[in-house]
Amino acid sequence: MEKERLSVYKHRVDKKEVPICNILGVKIAAIDMEWLLDFTQRNISQLRGDYMCVSNVHTTVMSDQNPNYKRIQNGGIMAIPDGGPLSAVGRRRGFTEMKRTTGPDYMGEVLKLSVEHGYKHFFYGSTDETLEKLRTKLEKDYPGVKMEMYSPPFRKLSPEEDEEIMSKINATQSDFVWVGLGAPKQEEWMAEHQGKIQGFMVGVGAAFDYYAGNISRAPEWMQKCNLEWLYRLFQDPKRLFKRYLNTNARFLWNVVIKGR
Repeated sequence: MEKERLSVYKHRVDKKEVPICNILGVKIAAIDMEWLLDFTQRNISQLRGDYMCVSNVHTTVMSDQNPNYKRIQNGGIMAIPDGGPLSAVGRRRGFTEMKRTTGPDYMGEVLKLSVEHGYKHFFYGSTDETLEKLRTKLEKDYPGVKMEMYSPPFRKLSPEEDEEIMSKINATQSDFVWVGLGAPKQEEWMAEHQGKIQGFMVGVGAAFDYYAGNISRAPEWMQKCNLEWLYRLFQDPKRLFKRYLNTNARFLWNVVIKGR
């Protein structure tokens, strides 16, 4: 059913406009932040109802192992290279202008433009406590920004609850719907609501926690050296060690060595 629904949705923006680098079957956008912001501003009204994945090594390897998740990654308008290794692979494959384009950085750049352009935002995910901290931070850093927030229950929603939440989001007429449920839940949620939510959905993972101050981002030099994963590992070794050991090894073998 999900496969059929994804194939039926008609993008209002031509996906051929987005240059792509195929990595493990995931069509990663071969872009940089400047390109993405220009694309967003030119097409924001047409992007309503569509979604964008923020992809890294973990989600790309998961996609290689799960055909349905790969369809979801490829089913939105694009999947941007949040992970430094993805953009590094892209440059080695001839996409010389491809650069790491992270979800938190993209969200911040869009928020900078929002007061001038009147963009409205809806933040969906995380906890009430984190959302309150996020609101305080954003109101301070981006005075005048228009936003609404909602923390969904940590369980599967009933059809009635889902309909109520969709109505709540759509009533705000938000241009951007930032989804912070973590992978793969946020991508699955966006795909399920493609064409139903009247805003541009972007799955930004830990961005809510970064901006709320719950966790810190790696120093800039580590980000530039593609070592932010290592910084996160130091912050949360119990949860991330097994994931990184598994996905990084698979990525190195299949992408770097085998060239997939």
